[in-house]
Amino acid sequence: MMEYRQLGRSGLKVPAFSLGTATFGGSNEFFQRWGSTQVDEARNMVDLCLERGVNFFDTADIYSEGAAEEVLGEALKGRRDKVLISSKATFPTGDGPNEKGSSRYHLIRACEASLRRLKTDHIDVYFMHGFDALTPVEETLRALDDLTSSGKIGYIGASNFSGWQVMKSLAASEKYGLGRYVAYQGYYSLVGREYEWELMPLTLDQGLGTMVWSPLGWGRLTGKIRRGAPVQDGRIAAGGAEGGPPVAEEKLFDIVDVLHDIGEQHGKSIPQVALNWLLSRPGIANVVIGARNRNQLEQNLEALGWSLSAEEIARLDEVSYTTPTYPYWHQTGFDERNPKPTGW
Repeated sequence: MMEYRQLGRSGLKVPAFSLGTATFGGSNEFFQRWGSTQVDEARNMVDLCLERGVNFFDTADIYSEGAAEEVLGEALKGRRDKVLISSKATFPTGDGPNEKGSSRYHLIRACEASLRRLKTDHIDVYFMHGFDALTPVEETLRALDDLTSSGKIGYIGASNFSGWQVMKSLAASEKYGLGRYVAYQGYYSLVGREYEWELMPLTLDQGLGTMVWSPLGWGRLTGKIRRGAPVQDGRIAAGGAEGGPPVAEEKLFDIVDVLHDIGEQHGKSIPQVALNWLLSRPGIANVVIGARNRNQLEQNLEALGWSLSAEEIARLDEVSYTTPTYPYWHQTGFDERNPKPTGW
């Protein structure tokens, strides 16, 4: 049975997993490394998702230059009323000076273009894909408020913002009575736990639901990278780690060794254990899983329906621990008044 979680302080319930569509389309060299899933395979994946209770699909206008939204729109044809869609805007969609950012000018046009590609009249959760420091947050939020009032978007969220950028936006929403971000979509994995230092405490304090992207660490936790074994295939072998954060090789191998050991105890794979670990973390509303085809998707969905023990979680926490940067390492000396959500 699928578990449904509340998305922040909104009244919206979302499944624990959503299907990310960065693998759809493959219209340029960068996204081809991630995948090039076309409509027929995407439709098969949507079928499986709905069978398993995954009724949430995440996309963005820049994924394969809009092709991912087009493929998703075709795959969802005839069943739009059964699903939730999230999309994103802010990053460049053309060469013009106003074809990027979070200005009113760009957002209105970006949203309309996404609606056309998705073949729908509304987007359920609309994320700002990054922070635009040149546009006043009040202008961005007013544009999003108008799009919400018109019924073109349901809820709004922030993605890849730093903590102060989220708080500045939330303060503006409160001051001017504008729509408030209900979700934060960010990178978080066993090989990338920096999210815990500031953003996790912020989202818990301010009531934002967290959607995790790249939960397998840019493909490093798929089980294809093992100590002493060459990477034969998959996204990393194809150069798909480009643009991702660096991970020390020995650190990665240590984490994978523990994942493998725990997986053996449960009859689960390395990525299934890594995904299950994320579902146990504070404030996680949804984990965006990716797949190139139905078989990969089926494997990822097996991360649901079981739980790691407290001892197993502690083992994974210990092997993946990274000393925080300043001021977070300094704050650990005052934990009795400033406790950390995960105890790091």
